[in-house]
Amino acid sequence: MSSPTRNLIDFMDLLLDTVFVVNTDNRLIFISAACERMLGYSPEELLGRRLLDLVVPEDHDNTLAAIEQIQAGQVLQSFENRYFHKDGHIVHIRWSARWSESDQLRVAVAHDISEHKRSEALHAALYAISEAAHQAEDLRSLFPRIHRIIGGLLPADNFFVALYDKRQDSLSFPYFVDEFDTAPEPMPLNSGTLSAEVIRSGKALLLTPESRHMPRTQNVSVIGTDSLDWLGVPLQAGKDTIGALVIQTYSGSVRYTDRDRELLQFVSNQVASAITRTQLHERLIHAAGHDSLTGLANRGLLEDRLQRVCARVRRNPARFALLYLDLDKFKEVNDLYGHATGDQLLREVARRLLGCVRESDTVARMGGDEFVLLLSSIISPHDARTVAAKIRAVLAAPFELETHRLCIAPSIGIAVYPEDGDNEQALLHYADEAMYASKKASL
Repeated sequence: MSSPTRNLIDFMDLLLDTVFVVNTDNRLIFISAACERMLGYSPEELLGRRLLDLVVPEDHDNTLAAIEQIQAGQVLQSFENRYFHKDGHIVHIRWSARWSESDQLRVAVAHDISEHKRSEALHAALYAISEAAHQAEDLRSLFPRIHRIIGGLLPADNFFVALYDKRQDSLSFPYFVDEFDTAPEPMPLNSGTLSAEVIRSGKALLLTPESRHMPRTQNVSVIGTDSLDWLGVPLQAGKDTIGALVIQTYSGSVRYTDRDRELLQFVSNQVASAITRTQLHERLIHAAGHDSLTGLANRGLLEDRLQRVCARVRRNPARFALLYLDLDKFKEVNDLYGHATGDQLLREVARRLLGCVRESDTVARMGGDEFVLLLSSIISPHDARTVAAKIRAVLAAPFELETHRLCIAPSIGIAVYPEDGDNEQALLHYADEAMYASKKASL
Protein backbone atom coordinates (compact mmCIF):
# COMPACT_ATOMS: atom_id res chain seq x y z
CA MET A 1 0.00 0.00 0.00
CA SER A 2 1.27 3.48 -0.88
CA SER A 3 2.48 5.81 1.85
CA PRO A 4 0.18 8.63 3.03
CA THR A 5 2.60 11.19 1.52
CA ARG A 6 2.53 9.46 -1.85
CA ASN A 7 -1.26 9.32 -1.77
CA LEU A 8 -1.43 13.01 -0.92
CA ILE A 9 0.80 13.92 -3.86
CA ASP A 10 -1.31 11.78 -6.19
CA PHE A 11 -4.45 13.52 -4.98
CA MET A 12 -2.86 16.95 -5.53
CA ASP A 13 -2.00 15.95 -9.08
CA LEU A 14 -5.72 15.40 -9.65
CA LEU A 15 -6.53 19.02 -8.75
CA LEU A 16 -7.44 21.40 -11.56
CA ASP A 17 -5.55 24.19 -9.81
CA THR A 18 -1.78 24.03 -9.37
CA VAL A 19 -0.04 23.61 -6.02
CA PHE A 20 3.40 25.19 -5.64
CA VAL A 21 5.82 24.80 -2.73
CA VAL A 22 8.70 27.30 -2.64
CA ASN A 23 11.68 27.56 -0.29
CA THR A 24 13.32 30.67 1.20
CA ASP A 25 15.43 31.09 -1.96
CA ASN A 26 12.19 31.34 -3.96
CA ARG A 27 13.02 28.06 -5.69
CA LEU A 28 10.39 25.47 -6.46
CA ILE A 29 10.66 22.21 -4.54
CA PHE A 30 7.25 20.82 -5.51
CA ILE A 31 4.75 21.47 -8.32
CA SER A 32 1.57 19.55 -8.96
CA ALA A 33 0.76 18.12 -12.39
CA ALA A 34 -1.78 20.86 -13.29
CA CYS A 35 1.17 23.20 -13.84
CA GLU A 36 1.74 21.76 -17.31
CA ARG A 37 -1.82 22.59 -18.35
CA MET A 38 -1.50 26.11 -16.93
CA LEU A 39 2.05 27.17 -17.88
CA GLY A 40 3.12 24.52 -20.41
CA TYR A 41 5.99 23.21 -18.24
CA SER A 42 6.08 19.78 -16.70
CA PRO A 43 6.83 19.69 -12.95
CA GLU A 44 10.26 18.22 -13.73
CA GLU A 45 11.14 21.20 -15.91
CA LEU A 46 10.43 23.67 -13.10
CA LEU A 47 11.87 21.91 -10.06
CA GLY A 48 14.74 23.97 -8.66
CA ARG A 49 13.90 27.03 -10.75
CA ARG A 50 12.90 30.44 -9.39
CA LEU A 51 9.19 30.92 -10.02
CA LEU A 52 9.82 34.68 -10.21
CA ASP A 53 11.77 34.12 -13.44
CA LEU A 54 8.46 33.33 -15.19
CA VAL A 55 6.70 36.46 -13.95
CA VAL A 56 6.01 39.24 -16.47
CA PRO A 57 8.62 41.95 -15.69
CA GLU A 58 5.99 44.62 -15.02
CA ASP A 59 4.62 42.42 -12.18
CA HIS A 60 7.95 41.74 -10.45
CA ASP A 61 7.70 44.47 -7.81
CA ASN A 62 4.18 43.69 -6.61
CA THR A 63 4.99 39.96 -6.63
CA LEU A 64 8.05 40.51 -4.41
CA ALA A 65 5.95 42.67 -2.08
CA ALA A 66 3.38 39.85 -1.82
CA ILE A 67 6.12 37.30 -1.02
CA GLU A 68 7.35 39.53 1.83
CA GLN A 69 3.83 39.72 3.26
CA ILE A 70 3.42 35.93 3.11
CA GLN A 71 6.80 35.26 4.75
CA ALA A 72 5.84 37.76 7.47
CA GLY A 73 2.96 35.47 8.37
CA GLN A 74 0.07 36.97 6.43
CA VAL A 75 -2.34 34.67 4.59
CA LEU A 76 -2.69 35.94 1.05
CA GLN A 77 -5.90 35.41 -0.89
CA SER A 78 -6.93 36.53 -4.38
CA PHE A 79 -3.53 37.99 -5.32
CA GLU A 80 -3.22 38.34 -9.11
CA ASN A 81 -0.21 38.54 -11.39
CA ARG A 82 0.91 37.42 -14.84
CA TYR A 83 3.28 34.70 -16.04
CA PHE A 84 4.81 33.72 -19.36
CA HIS A 85 3.57 30.42 -20.71
CA LYS A 86 6.19 28.14 -22.22
CA ASP A 87 5.01 29.11 -25.73
CA GLY A 88 5.36 32.83 -24.92
CA HIS A 89 1.78 33.93 -24.31
CA ILE A 90 0.77 35.54 -21.02
CA VAL A 91 -1.20 33.66 -18.35
CA HIS A 92 -3.18 35.53 -15.67
CA ILE A 93 -3.09 33.75 -12.30
CA ARG A 94 -4.98 34.27 -9.05
CA TRP A 95 -3.16 33.01 -5.96
CA SER A 96 -3.88 31.98 -2.39
CA ALA A 97 -0.76 31.36 -0.31
CA ARG A 98 0.56 31.05 3.25
CA TRP A 99 3.86 30.54 5.01
CA SER A 100 4.86 27.44 6.97
CA GLU A 101 7.17 28.74 9.67
CA SER A 102 8.16 25.28 10.89
CA ASP A 103 9.11 24.10 7.37
CA GLN A 104 10.36 27.49 6.13
CA LEU A 105 8.30 26.98 2.97
CA ARG A 106 5.72 28.97 1.06
CA VAL A 107 2.70 26.94 -0.05
CA ALA A 108 0.50 28.40 -2.76
CA VAL A 109 -2.42 27.39 -4.94
CA ALA A 110 -2.69 28.98 -8.39
CA HIS A 111 -5.86 29.33 -10.44
CA ASP A 112 -5.73 30.28 -14.14
CA ILE A 113 -8.06 33.25 -14.70
CA SER A 114 -6.86 34.06 -18.21
CA GLU A 115 -10.23 33.42 -19.84
CA HIS A 116 -11.97 35.65 -17.30
CA LYS A 117 -9.40 38.40 -17.85
CA ARG A 118 -9.67 37.98 -21.59
CA SER A 119 -13.44 38.39 -21.46
CA GLU A 120 -13.15 41.45 -19.23
CA ALA A 121 -10.50 42.99 -21.44
CA LEU A 122 -12.51 42.36 -24.61
CA HIS A 123 -15.63 44.00 -23.25
CA ALA A 124 -13.61 46.96 -21.98
CA ALA A 125 -11.82 47.26 -25.32
CA LEU A 126 -15.05 47.21 -27.32
CA TYR A 127 -16.50 49.92 -25.11
CA ALA A 128 -13.31 51.98 -25.33
CA ILE A 129 -13.21 51.72 -29.13
CA SER A 130 -16.84 52.83 -29.38
CA GLU A 131 -16.12 55.73 -27.03
CA ALA A 132 -13.05 56.70 -29.04
CA ALA A 133 -15.10 56.76 -32.25
CA HIS A 134 -17.56 59.22 -30.71
CA GLN A 135 -14.88 61.46 -29.23
CA ALA A 136 -12.26 61.56 -32.00
CA GLU A 137 -12.49 64.53 -34.33
CA ASP A 138 -10.49 62.86 -37.08
CA LEU A 139 -8.50 59.74 -37.91
CA ARG A 140 -5.29 61.36 -36.74
CA SER A 141 -6.62 61.49 -33.18
CA LEU A 142 -8.49 58.15 -33.43
CA PHE A 143 -5.57 55.88 -34.40
CA PRO A 144 -3.34 56.48 -31.32
CA ARG A 145 -6.30 55.65 -29.09
CA ILE A 146 -6.96 52.44 -31.02
CA HIS A 147 -3.28 51.58 -30.66
CA ARG A 148 -3.41 52.02 -26.87
CA ILE A 149 -6.60 49.94 -26.60
CA ILE A 150 -5.19 47.04 -28.63
CA GLY A 151 -1.93 47.31 -26.68
CA GLY A 152 -3.97 46.52 -23.57
CA LEU A 153 -5.04 43.23 -25.15
CA LEU A 154 -1.90 42.11 -26.97
CA PRO A 155 1.77 43.11 -27.19
CA ALA A 156 1.52 45.82 -29.85
CA ASP A 157 4.69 47.92 -29.74
CA ASN A 158 4.88 47.57 -33.53
CA PHE A 159 1.42 48.40 -34.87
CA PHE A 160 0.02 49.95 -38.01
CA VAL A 161 -3.23 50.60 -39.85
CA ALA A 162 -3.48 50.13 -43.61
CA LEU A 163 -6.47 51.68 -45.41
CA TYR A 164 -7.59 50.94 -48.96
CA ASP A 165 -9.30 53.48 -51.21
CA LYS A 166 -11.02 51.41 -53.88
CA ARG A 167 -11.78 54.36 -56.15
CA GLN A 168 -8.14 55.42 -56.26
CA ASP A 169 -6.78 51.86 -55.95
CA SER A 170 -4.53 53.22 -53.23
CA LEU A 171 -3.30 51.34 -50.17
CA SER A 172 -2.00 53.86 -47.62
CA PHE A 173 -0.61 53.68 -44.09
CA PRO A 174 -2.07 56.62 -42.12
CA TYR A 175 -0.85 55.25 -38.78
CA PHE A 176 2.45 53.41 -38.55
CA VAL A 177 4.48 52.77 -35.39
CA ASP A 178 7.52 50.53 -35.77
CA GLU A 179 10.86 50.25 -33.98
CA PHE A 180 12.78 49.93 -37.27
CA ASP A 181 10.79 51.30 -40.21
CA THR A 182 8.78 54.35 -41.27
CA ALA A 183 5.44 54.25 -43.07
CA PRO A 184 5.64 53.01 -46.68
CA GLU A 185 4.44 55.20 -49.52
CA PRO A 186 0.90 54.56 -50.87
CA MET A 187 0.73 51.65 -53.30
CA PRO A 188 -1.85 49.78 -55.42
CA LEU A 189 -3.61 46.74 -54.01
CA ASN A 190 -1.74 44.42 -56.39
CA SER A 191 1.57 45.46 -54.80
CA GLY A 192 2.00 41.93 -53.47
CA THR A 193 2.59 42.96 -49.86
CA LEU A 194 1.35 41.17 -46.75
CA SER A 195 -1.13 43.97 -45.94
CA ALA A 196 -2.46 43.88 -49.49
CA GLU A 197 -2.93 40.11 -49.23
CA VAL A 198 -5.01 40.49 -46.05
CA ILE A 199 -7.21 43.13 -47.70
CA ARG A 200 -7.47 41.32 -51.03
CA SER A 201 -8.46 38.00 -49.42
CA GLY A 202 -10.49 39.44 -46.54
CA LYS A 203 -8.84 36.85 -44.28
CA ALA A 204 -6.55 37.16 -41.27
CA LEU A 205 -2.92 36.19 -41.73
CA LEU A 206 -0.55 34.98 -38.99
CA LEU A 207 3.07 34.42 -39.99
CA THR A 208 5.56 32.76 -37.68
CA PRO A 209 8.91 31.15 -38.52
CA GLU A 210 7.03 27.84 -38.73
CA SER A 211 4.40 29.10 -41.19
CA ARG A 212 6.46 31.33 -43.50
CA HIS A 213 6.10 28.96 -46.43
CA MET A 214 2.31 28.64 -46.42
CA PRO A 215 0.76 28.81 -49.94
CA ARG A 216 -0.89 32.20 -49.37
CA THR A 217 2.46 33.92 -48.94
CA GLN A 218 4.55 32.29 -51.67
CA ASN A 219 4.31 35.34 -53.95
CA VAL A 220 4.00 37.95 -51.21
CA SER A 221 6.83 40.39 -50.50
CA VAL A 222 7.86 41.99 -47.22
CA ILE A 223 8.41 45.76 -47.14
CA GLY A 224 10.98 46.99 -44.66
CA THR A 225 12.49 44.91 -41.87
CA ASP A 226 11.40 41.28 -41.82
CA SER A 227 9.67 40.53 -38.51
CA LEU A 228 9.72 37.26 -36.58
CA ASP A 229 5.92 37.13 -36.11
CA TRP A 230 3.47 39.11 -38.26
CA LEU A 231 -0.27 39.23 -37.56
CA GLY A 232 -2.74 41.11 -39.75
CA VAL A 233 -6.55 41.06 -39.75
CA PRO A 234 -8.95 42.66 -42.26
CA LEU A 235 -11.05 45.69 -41.38
CA GLN A 236 -14.48 44.90 -42.77
CA ALA A 237 -17.31 47.39 -43.06
CA GLY A 238 -20.37 45.57 -44.34
CA LYS A 239 -19.32 43.68 -47.46
CA ASP A 240 -16.24 45.82 -48.07
CA THR A 241 -12.74 45.32 -46.71
CA ILE A 242 -11.51 48.85 -46.03
CA GLY A 243 -8.09 48.01 -44.66
CA ALA A 244 -6.10 45.96 -42.18
CA LEU A 245 -4.83 46.07 -38.60
CA VAL A 246 -1.31 44.73 -38.21
CA ILE A 247 0.94 43.93 -35.26
CA GLN A 248 4.42 42.45 -35.56
CA THR A 249 7.33 41.47 -33.35
CA TYR A 250 11.04 41.19 -34.01
CA SER A 251 12.14 39.24 -30.93
CA GLY A 252 11.38 35.81 -29.53
CA SER A 253 10.24 37.25 -26.19
CA VAL A 254 6.84 38.01 -27.74
CA ARG A 255 5.11 35.46 -29.96
CA TYR A 256 1.65 35.52 -31.55
CA THR A 257 -0.73 32.57 -31.62
CA ASP A 258 -4.02 31.59 -33.20
CA ARG A 259 -5.75 32.84 -30.05
CA ASP A 260 -4.20 36.26 -30.63
CA ARG A 261 -5.42 36.17 -34.22
CA GLU A 262 -8.95 35.40 -33.04
CA LEU A 263 -8.83 38.18 -30.45
CA LEU A 264 -7.55 40.81 -32.89
CA GLN A 265 -10.12 39.74 -35.46
CA PHE A 266 -12.86 40.02 -32.83
CA VAL A 267 -12.09 43.69 -32.06
CA SER A 268 -11.37 44.57 -35.71
CA ASN A 269 -15.07 44.84 -36.58
CA GLN A 270 -15.51 47.48 -33.88
CA VAL A 271 -12.37 49.25 -35.11
CA ALA A 272 -13.70 49.23 -38.68
CA SER A 273 -16.96 50.79 -37.47
CA ALA A 274 -15.00 53.43 -35.57
CA ILE A 275 -12.95 54.25 -38.68
CA THR A 276 -15.95 54.53 -41.02
CA ARG A 277 -17.81 56.69 -38.49
CA THR A 278 -14.82 59.01 -38.11
CA GLN A 279 -14.33 59.17 -41.89
CA LEU A 280 -17.99 60.16 -42.29
CA HIS A 281 -17.56 62.83 -39.62
CA GLU A 282 -14.45 64.14 -41.41
CA ARG A 283 -16.32 64.25 -44.73
CA LEU A 284 -19.23 66.15 -43.18
CA ILE A 285 -16.88 68.64 -41.53
CA HIS A 286 -14.96 69.02 -44.79
CA ALA A 287 -18.15 69.52 -46.79
CA ALA A 288 -19.33 72.20 -44.37
CA GLY A 289 -16.17 74.21 -44.91
CA HIS A 290 -15.28 73.53 -48.53
CA ASP A 291 -16.57 74.28 -52.00
CA SER A 292 -18.13 71.20 -53.55
CA LEU A 293 -16.88 71.96 -57.08
CA THR A 294 -13.22 72.79 -56.47
CA GLY A 295 -12.57 71.38 -53.00
CA LEU A 296 -11.22 74.76 -51.91
CA ALA A 297 -12.20 76.45 -48.65
CA ASN A 298 -15.57 78.18 -48.88
CA ARG A 299 -16.51 81.66 -47.66
CA GLY A 300 -17.37 80.46 -44.15
CA LEU A 301 -14.05 78.65 -43.63
CA LEU A 302 -12.11 81.60 -45.07
CA GLU A 303 -13.81 84.02 -42.68
CA ASP A 304 -13.07 81.71 -39.74
CA ARG A 305 -9.38 81.47 -40.66
CA LEU A 306 -9.20 85.19 -41.32
CA GLN A 307 -10.59 85.87 -37.84
CA ARG A 308 -7.95 83.58 -36.34
CA VAL A 309 -5.14 85.32 -38.19
CA CYS A 310 -6.44 88.75 -37.15
CA ALA A 311 -6.60 87.62 -33.52
CA ARG A 312 -3.05 86.30 -33.75
CA VAL A 313 -1.50 89.46 -35.23
CA ARG A 314 -3.26 91.63 -32.65
CA ARG A 315 -1.50 89.62 -29.93
CA ASN A 316 1.80 89.41 -31.80
CA PRO A 317 2.04 92.20 -34.40
CA ALA A 318 2.88 90.89 -37.88
CA ARG A 319 1.78 91.30 -41.48
CA PHE A 320 -0.49 89.14 -43.60
CA ALA A 321 -2.26 89.69 -46.92
CA LEU A 322 -5.43 88.96 -48.87
CA LEU A 323 -5.45 88.50 -52.64
CA TYR A 324 -8.92 88.85 -54.21
CA LEU A 325 -9.15 87.67 -57.82
CA ASP A 326 -11.64 86.80 -60.50
CA LEU A 327 -11.24 85.46 -64.01
CA ASP A 328 -11.59 87.97 -66.85
CA LYS A 329 -14.26 87.05 -69.42
CA PHE A 330 -15.20 83.85 -67.61
CA LYS A 331 -18.86 84.41 -68.53
CA GLU A 332 -17.91 84.10 -72.18
CA VAL A 333 -16.44 80.64 -71.51
CA ASN A 334 -19.76 79.47 -70.04
CA ASP A 335 -21.73 81.06 -72.88
CA LEU A 336 -19.55 79.65 -75.67
CA TYR A 337 -18.58 76.22 -74.33
CA GLY A 338 -21.18 75.40 -71.68
CA HIS A 339 -21.17 75.18 -67.90
CA ALA A 340 -19.47 71.77 -67.86
CA THR A 341 -16.41 73.29 -69.53
CA GLY A 342 -16.63 76.29 -67.20
CA ASP A 343 -16.66 73.99 -64.16
CA GLN A 344 -13.69 72.07 -65.52
CA LEU A 345 -11.82 75.34 -65.96
CA LEU A 346 -12.59 76.41 -62.38
CA ARG A 347 -11.28 73.13 -61.02
CA GLU A 348 -8.05 73.54 -62.96
CA VAL A 349 -7.68 77.16 -61.80
CA ALA A 350 -8.12 75.98 -58.21
CA ARG A 351 -5.42 73.36 -58.64
CA ARG A 352 -2.97 75.93 -60.03
CA LEU A 353 -3.74 78.45 -57.28
CA LEU A 354 -2.98 75.84 -54.61
CA GLY A 355 0.42 75.40 -56.19
CA CYS A 356 1.18 79.11 -55.68
CA VAL A 357 0.91 79.20 -51.89
CA ARG A 358 2.27 77.52 -48.77
CA GLU A 359 0.48 74.86 -46.75
CA SER A 360 -0.18 77.43 -44.02
CA ASP A 361 -2.04 79.71 -46.48
CA THR A 362 -5.67 79.39 -47.56
CA VAL A 363 -7.19 79.41 -51.04
CA ALA A 364 -10.96 79.94 -51.04
CA ARG A 365 -13.64 80.11 -53.69
CA MET A 366 -16.09 82.89 -52.87
CA GLY A 367 -18.55 81.87 -55.58
CA GLY A 368 -18.70 82.02 -59.36
CA ASP A 369 -15.23 82.81 -60.67
CA GLU A 370 -14.06 84.74 -57.57
CA PHE A 371 -11.25 83.46 -55.36
CA VAL A 372 -9.48 84.78 -52.26
CA LEU A 373 -6.01 83.81 -51.11
CA LEU A 374 -5.10 84.37 -47.46
CA LEU A 375 -1.32 84.64 -47.04
CA SER A 376 -1.09 83.99 -43.33
CA SER A 377 2.31 85.59 -42.83
CA ILE A 378 4.40 87.97 -44.96
CA ILE A 379 7.40 90.16 -44.28
CA SER A 380 6.46 93.10 -46.50
CA PRO A 381 3.79 94.13 -49.05
CA HIS A 382 6.29 93.16 -51.73
CA ASP A 383 5.77 89.47 -50.77
CA ALA A 384 2.07 89.73 -51.64
CA ARG A 385 2.88 91.35 -54.99
CA THR A 386 5.34 88.53 -55.69
CA VAL A 387 2.62 85.91 -55.13
CA ALA A 388 0.22 87.87 -57.35
CA ALA A 389 2.84 87.92 -60.13
CA LYS A 390 3.29 84.17 -59.72
CA ILE A 391 -0.46 83.63 -60.03
CA ARG A 392 -0.62 85.69 -63.23
CA ALA A 393 2.24 83.67 -64.71
CA VAL A 394 0.71 80.32 -63.71
CA LEU A 395 -2.75 81.19 -65.04
CA ALA A 396 -1.29 82.60 -68.28
CA ALA A 397 -0.41 79.10 -69.44
CA PRO A 398 -3.14 77.64 -71.70
CA PHE A 399 -5.69 75.33 -70.08
CA GLU A 400 -5.81 72.02 -71.93
CA LEU A 401 -9.32 70.79 -71.14
CA GLU A 402 -11.02 67.69 -72.56
CA THR A 403 -12.22 69.28 -75.79
CA HIS A 404 -10.94 72.85 -75.65
CA ARG A 405 -7.73 74.80 -75.26
CA LEU A 406 -8.49 78.00 -73.36
CA CYS A 407 -6.50 81.02 -72.26
CA ILE A 408 -7.70 83.23 -69.44
CA ALA A 409 -6.29 86.00 -67.27
CA PRO A 410 -7.10 87.08 -63.70
CA SER A 411 -7.74 90.47 -62.15
CA ILE A 412 -6.14 90.62 -58.69
CA GLY A 413 -6.61 93.00 -55.79
CA ILE A 414 -4.27 93.03 -52.79
CA ALA A 415 -4.90 94.09 -49.18
CA VAL A 416 -2.13 94.04 -46.56
CA TYR A 417 -2.58 94.13 -42.80
CA PRO A 418 -2.31 96.63 -41.15
CA GLU A 419 -1.69 99.13 -43.97
CA ASP A 420 -4.99 98.53 -45.81
CA GLY A 421 -7.28 97.66 -42.88
CA ASP A 422 -7.22 96.50 -39.30
CA ASN A 423 -10.11 94.02 -39.35
CA GLU A 424 -11.50 91.22 -41.50
CA GLN A 425 -14.29 93.12 -43.24
CA ALA A 426 -12.13 96.16 -43.99
CA LEU A 427 -9.44 94.00 -45.56
CA LEU A 428 -11.90 91.98 -47.67
CA HIS A 429 -13.58 95.17 -48.86
CA TYR A 430 -10.25 96.80 -49.73
CA ALA A 431 -9.05 93.74 -51.68
CA ASP A 432 -12.39 93.47 -53.51
CA GLU A 433 -12.27 97.15 -54.53
CA ALA A 434 -8.65 96.79 -55.61
CA MET A 435 -9.59 93.80 -57.77
CA TYR A 436 -12.34 95.76 -59.56
CA ALA A 437 -9.95 98.66 -60.08
CA SER A 438 -7.49 96.24 -61.67
CA LYS A 439 -10.21 94.84 -63.92
CA LYS A 440 -11.24 98.32 -65.12
CA ALA A 441 -7.63 99.25 -65.82
CA SER A 442 -7.23 96.18 -68.05
CA LEU A 443 -10.28 96.95 -70.21
